[in-house]
Amino acid sequence: MAEKEKIKLSGTVETIVFRNEDTGFTVMDLAVEEELVTVVGEVLDIAEGEEVTVTGSYTTHGTYGTQFKAELYERVMPATSSAIRKYLASGAVRGVGPALSHRLVDRFGEKTLEIMENDPDRLAEVKGISPKKAREIGEAFRGLYGIRTAMIFLSGLGIDPAASIRIWKMWGTMTTQVIQENPYRLCCEQVGMEFEEADQIAARMGIPEDSPLRVKAALGHVLRRNAQNGHTCVPREKLLPITTEFLQCEGELVEQELELELEDGSLYLLDGEWGPCVYLPELFFAENYIAGRINLMLATQNPYPPDHQNSVELLEETMGITYAARQRSAVAQALSYNLFILTGGPGTGKTTTMAGILELLEQQGLKVALAAPTGRAAKRLAEVTGREARTIHRLLEIDPASPVHGFKHNEKNPLRCGAVIVDEMSMVDTLLFESLLRALKMSCKLILVGDPDQLPSVGAGNLLRDLIASERVATVHLNEIFRQAANSLIVTNAHAIVRGENPELDAKESDCFFLPRTSLDSAAATVADLVSRRLPSSYGYSPIADIQVLCPGRKGALGVEELNRRLQEVLNPADPNKGETSFMGRVFREGDKVMQIKNNYDIIWKSGDTQGMGVFNGDIGVIDMLDRGSKSLRVRFDDKSALYSFEMLDQLEHAYAITIHKSQGCEFEAVIMPLWGAHRRLHYRNLLYTGVTRARRILVMVGQKSTVAGMVENNAKTSRYTNLRYMVENRMGI
Repeated sequence: MAEKEKIKLSGTVETIVFRNEDTGFTVMDLAVEEELVTVVGEVLDIAEGEEVTVTGSYTTHGTYGTQFKAELYERVMPATSSAIRKYLASGAVRGVGPALSHRLVDRFGEKTLEIMENDPDRLAEVKGISPKKAREIGEAFRGLYGIRTAMIFLSGLGIDPAASIRIWKMWGTMTTQVIQENPYRLCCEQVGMEFEEADQIAARMGIPEDSPLRVKAALGHVLRRNAQNGHTCVPREKLLPITTEFLQCEGELVEQELELELEDGSLYLLDGEWGPCVYLPELFFAENYIAGRINLMLATQNPYPPDHQNSVELLEETMGITYAARQRSAVAQALSYNLFILTGGPGTGKTTTMAGILELLEQQGLKVALAAPTGRAAKRLAEVTGREARTIHRLLEIDPASPVHGFKHNEKNPLRCGAVIVDEMSMVDTLLFESLLRALKMSCKLILVGDPDQLPSVGAGNLLRDLIASERVATVHLNEIFRQAANSLIVTNAHAIVRGENPELDAKESDCFFLPRTSLDSAAATVADLVSRRLPSSYGYSPIADIQVLCPGRKGALGVEELNRRLQEVLNPADPNKGETSFMGRVFREGDKVMQIKNNYDIIWKSGDTQGMGVFNGDIGVIDMLDRGSKSLRVRFDDKSALYSFEMLDQLEHAYAITIHKSQGCEFEAVIMPLWGAHRRLHYRNLLYTGVTRARRILVMVGQKSTVAGMVENNAKTSRYTNLRYMVENRMGI
C-alpha cells in the first residue's frame, strides 16, 4: 500500500482537548485559516495561543471522525498581540497568568516574547513584577523554547516524537549538546534506543567507525545483550572477539578501549570462576554485595545451633501430620540457621514443610514475610499457607521518587520482620535479590524455597544453583514422592524426566496425555481445538483463565508467534464492538490475553481503593478497555488494573501461547505443550521439566514422541557466566 502523502498545516492552537503528561499524546484544535482542525500526536508542552506547523496526514477515527495525525511539529512564536496575550494567559510560561499577561502585552505589545527571551530584566517595568520574578519568567520562557529547539534537532535526526519526549525528559535543555557530543548515549535504558539505530545517527553526524565513542558503546551493548540472556558478566577472552566481530574493526581498538573503560570505572573486572570477567557496573556491585551479605550471614550464625527436633515432634502432634525424615530435618535446620535453602520437585512435600517452618517461626514470636517473584506465585503461596504473600517488588515497595527505580525498603528503612520466606527462588534474578538483601535487618532470617531442576531466572544470574553449588549454605533437598502425588502422572513423569528417563505417554486414564500428529498444521489445529473446544467442554475450563499453551520457542508453526495469531482468531476474533489497534504487525484487541515483557516500575496500577506502581516481566492479564481516541488501553492483571498508552505497546505481547521460559513461577489448571522436531539448542531436559511442572490438573503434549525422547536425552544445563558461587566459596564480596 502506498504511503500517504505528507501534508503541512500551520495555524494557532485554539484549544487543548486532551493531554497525557507522561507520553505527550495531545488532542488539540488548530485554527488553520478559516477552518478548525483536530490534530492528534505526541507534542510536548504546547499551549493555547501558540502558532505551530504540523506535518502528517488526515485519518478517519471510528468514533471521533476526521483527524490530522501529526508526525512532526514545529513551534512558531505567536506574532500578534492578541495571540501573545492568549498564549501567556493559558499558563504556558510558569509565573504568568491571565492578569499578568494583559499587563505585559499592554506594555510591550508584539515585542513581549522577544523581551522575555532576550532582555527579561525589562519585565520589571510592569507593575507587580520584581527584578527577581522578571529573571525567573525569563528563565522559564527560555527553557520552554529550549524544548522547541531540541525537538527540531531530534526530528532532523529522524527520531520519532514519542522517543523525543523520553529524550527531553532525560536531558532537558542539555539534549542537543549531549547528543552532539555522543549520540551513543541514546542507548541508555531510559531512552531505550538500540545500538544499531544510534550507530546510524552517529554515522549521519560524521562520527567515524573507529571512534572510541562507538567502540565504548559496542562493549556496553554486548554486555547488556549477554545480561538479557542471563549472564552477569562475560569472560574477557570472549568479550573482545565478540565485540570486534560485531563492529568489524581492528581488535586492538577494542582492547585499548576496554582497558580505558576498566581504568575509569565504566566497566569492572573480576578474576573468578571463568577467569578474568568483565561486568557492567550495576551487576558487578550487585553480585559483590550478594556474596558479601551471604558470607556475613554465614559467619555470624551460631556454629552450634540448638536441636529443634522436639519442636518439630510437637508440631507434628498438634497439626496431626507425620513428616518424612528429610522434611523433619528441613524444618529443624530452617529454625537453626540464618540462611537456609529448601528444594524439591513436585509432590515431595515442599509446601507442607514450608507450612511447618512458618508455624514454628511464628510460635517463636517472629513476624514472617512471605514473598515470591510473580503475582501468580505469590497468590499460590498465600493459598497454601493461609497467610498474606506478596511479590518481592510489592514487599519492598517501589519508590516513585527514586530516579533509578529504587525501593522504599533498603538499608536505611529495613523491612519490619524477623524472617522472610521466598518461594520460587529459581526465578529470582541478581538485581532483585540484591534489593531484597539490602532491605533485611542483619538479624533477619532468610529461607529460600525452590526447584533447582527448573530453568534459571529470566533476568541475569543463577542464584539458587550458585548458592547450592557453593556447599556453604545449609540445604535440604526433598526427593521422596508422597503417595497422593504418586497417583499423578504429571508428577511421576516430571521426576522421570529429571532422572533422564522417558516419561509415560500412553496411559489412557490419567492427567497427562500425548496426542501424536503427522504434520505441523494438524498439530497446530489440534492445539487450537484443545484450547477453544475440547478442554472447556470436557473439564469446564476457561480458555483464557485456566488453559495455557507453552512452547519451547517463538518461531515456526508451533512457536509462540504463529500460535498466538491462530488462537486470537479462534478465541477473540475481530468485532466492530471491540476496540482494537495495530502495532508492529500485531493487532491488539479488547479481550486479548497479554503479557508484560519488560519490567516497568513507573506504571500506576489500581486494585479497588489501593494504588501502587510497577508491572513486571511475565505478568499476564487481559485487555478490558482499548480506546483509539485517547490512544490508551487498560489491562487487568488478576486483582489489579493498569493503564497503557499506545506508545507502550512494545511492552506487551499476546499470551494465548507463551514460551516455557516465560511461564516460570506460574501454575495453570491445564497446560498444552506442542513439541515437534529436534532443535538441540531449544529442546533440552530442564526446559521439558519446567513445562511439565507448570500443569496443576491436566497436561496435554501434542506433536512427535521422538521430540520428548530427544529432550530427555539432551541434559545440557543452562550455563551462565556468574561468579557468585566462586565468591561465596572464597568468602569474597563487599
